[in-house]
Amino acid sequence: MTAPLTPPHQPPHDPDRPPPPPPPAGPAGDPITAAEVVQGLLVTLVSALAGALLGVLWLNLAPRVLLISDGKGVYLRNSEGEQAIGADGTFVLLALAFGAVAALVVFLLRRKGGVPLVLGLALGGGLGSLLAWWIGTSFGPTDDVVAHAKAVGPNVTFEAPLELNLAAAAMLAWPLAAMIVHLALTAVFGPRDPEPEHWGQPKPYTQGPGTH
Repeated sequence: MTAPLTPPHQPPHDPDRPPPPPPPAGPAGDPITAAEVVQGLLVTLVSALAGALLGVLWLNLAPRVLLISDGKGVYLRNSEGEQAIGADGTFVLLALAFGAVAALVVFLLRRKGGVPLVLGLALGGGLGSLLAWWIGTSFGPTDDVVAHAKAVGPNVTFEAPLELNLAAAAMLAWPLAAMIVHLALTAVFGPRDPEPEHWGQPKPYTQGPGTH
């Protein structure tokens, strides 16, 4: 009497028997790799440095508020002007454009996406907006309005310092635009996950040549 060839506690091989199910995926999906973290940091750095260009554009394109002095006080040259609102609007529109372009460039370079890239776009956009704000307010007209009025003399129009009246909202324009555009591009044009296979699904019945 010979021993069975099949090891104990192991069923014999059956070609019709489905393979064992694959190990379940973790709730967090694929782990974040070190390369993705480096890519996210690089996106943050480049986006933050791009804020310098945003600041220069805002400084040159934003409408200016004009002031005038009579020697005793400083007044608005046009009290009904909308230049202050226009400065905020110019910053927001430029920031939205920068965020959309940054998201498009990142998506074209790495279509797979990933959490570090999205966080890099958001953080870099916020830092870039802060840098742009600093450049516009630092290199624009001086914020010492009284000294400026005395320097130019009475009845002479001069420019008010460049400011953001809605600074908190303006700072969010770039990060929000970057995240929304990147997520939209990834959802529409990004790679698709393979369809999961249903383990244990019975094979379709096929009629053999000798059956009726």
